[in-house]
Amino acid sequence: MVGGTATAFHRVEEELVAWQPCDVARVMERLDAVTASGRWAFGFVTYEAASGLGTGLRTRSPVPGLPLAWFGVAEPRPAPPLQDADPPPVDLGWRPEWTADRHRRAVDAVQENIAAGETYQCNLTTSLRASAPADPEQLYRQMVVNQIGRYNALIDTGRFVVASASPELFFEVSGDWITMRPMKGTAPRGRTGAEDAEAVDRLRSSPKERAENIMIVDLVRNDLARIAVPGTVAVADLLRPERFPTVHQLTSTVRAELPPGVGTADLFRALFPCGSVTGAPKRRTMEIIRELEGDARGVYCGAVGVVGPRDAPVRARFSVAIRSALVDRERGVVTYGTGGGITWDSAPAAEWSELLVKARLLDEAPRDFHLIETMRHDPGSGIHLRDDHLARIAASARYFGFRHDPGAVARELDRHLTGAGPARVRLCCHRDGTATVDVGPLPPATAGPVRLATDDEPVDTSTCWTRHKTSRREVYEVRRARHPEADDVILIDDAGAVVETGIATLAARIEGRWWTPPASVGCLPGIERGHRIRTGTLRERPLAVADLDRADELAVLSSLRGWRPAVLLHRPAVH
Repeated sequence: MVGGTATAFHRVEEELVAWQPCDVARVMERLDAVTASGRWAFGFVTYEAASGLGTGLRTRSPVPGLPLAWFGVAEPRPAPPLQDADPPPVDLGWRPEWTADRHRRAVDAVQENIAAGETYQCNLTTSLRASAPADPEQLYRQMVVNQIGRYNALIDTGRFVVASASPELFFEVSGDWITMRPMKGTAPRGRTGAEDAEAVDRLRSSPKERAENIMIVDLVRNDLARIAVPGTVAVADLLRPERFPTVHQLTSTVRAELPPGVGTADLFRALFPCGSVTGAPKRRTMEIIRELEGDARGVYCGAVGVVGPRDAPVRARFSVAIRSALVDRERGVVTYGTGGGITWDSAPAAEWSELLVKARLLDEAPRDFHLIETMRHDPGSGIHLRDDHLARIAASARYFGFRHDPGAVARELDRHLTGAGPARVRLCCHRDGTATVDVGPLPPATAGPVRLATDDEPVDTSTCWTRHKTSRREVYEVRRARHPEADDVILIDDAGAVVETGIATLAARIEGRWWTPPASVGCLPGIERGHRIRTGTLRERPLAVADLDRADELAVLSSLRGWRPAVLLHRPAVH
């Protein structure tokens, strides 16, 4: 990234490579000479390069064959968009290098060091490993789509390919000012906007997560003070929550003015590695990391970025190389580092879960999906429960980070409905903020009750996808296709609780009252469902399949088709 835009570097004129620790400072000095001549360079600095900066920091031996630092000198060009907005999934069969038990023992060792006063916080990491992908760019696309990070980079040096979707800024130099934005403090995403809000509140109020961030901010301030104009180091934004597809993270922004003559080597000597991936105090904590972690980190926890001419709007920008994979073509393997900050209050099980959450971008198939509302329009009254539909799609847009202008969406809807008769209206909202409307005939009324079959494969309600109406419909379509004898299919979760049907809310009349599964089971917050609950004609309670068998009546409901009686199809007994 250069100046906030995607940039490609081709036709490398010169490679600057540090193979030994003594080469690292020389590469940095050469970078300054390159940029002084008006040229650009891009590349990476591994975590183990810290041992070559003359600052007394100790690391493990480097990854075999991997340069400690690599930069290519090339002219930047605007980058083309990623070729696949909906790339095929890359299933590599990732395997953690550590077991949960080994991780627990390492956490215990860190906390023993904390008790002994050796460290206040230690960033403990491990890696996942898999067979190298045939096309590293495909893995990169998957990571970028799933992470939506700000600092994405794909660097191919021949044997090695770095694929990074980092959300964390190491430093950026613009004019005479440097900005750092350390990221520390993590909470998993919720499945709805309400769960997200609760997660952020817990994150911001957690003594452990706040302490993690504040300790690293203090470390970063001290590092910056070594090279900044005295009195200019300041925290501009402390403990700001940022949302990503799988996690919420706390970031803080620290700025300082640089005196004339500060070069790349000076910046790295003072700041590298970023305190967020070491802990505090940096020197002793890096020794603990060296003792506890089994392998070199490589590019992971190092830095990836670009440097350019002094008069460029942004003359240097480096990310902290987290959410990053390293492909080794020669050995046929790919590694992905993950970890987190360990403090006295850390619980090993929670830390293990956190590092796996940070690796989710590797497993989930990327998907360029859109949001959907399907509504009923009547000439006299307009769209049934229109405000509720628009509020639901707006809430989903906020949750997924879609651009969304409610006024523009409403106007687009009105434009298509001028003079319309009874109609089925399908509204789609896309990530870029565009909205499309399709107006068609209402579905025909069914003769007799809706025939329902029960599907035995549980639906995964631990994710967000059953709680938002999107174009990701596979979970419903696969189950409906298995039951051609039925009009719709009942979905159950892994505990055997009824969730909903493939296209509607399910209701059961038991002992004279109508009941529907509670929202906590993971069903879609249906519009007609919400209306009936508010008016008192429908109540919430957990339902099992056995409850449906003994119910006096069944019904399915949606805002498009209304309330319709239903019957449960019983499968023949197996003898």
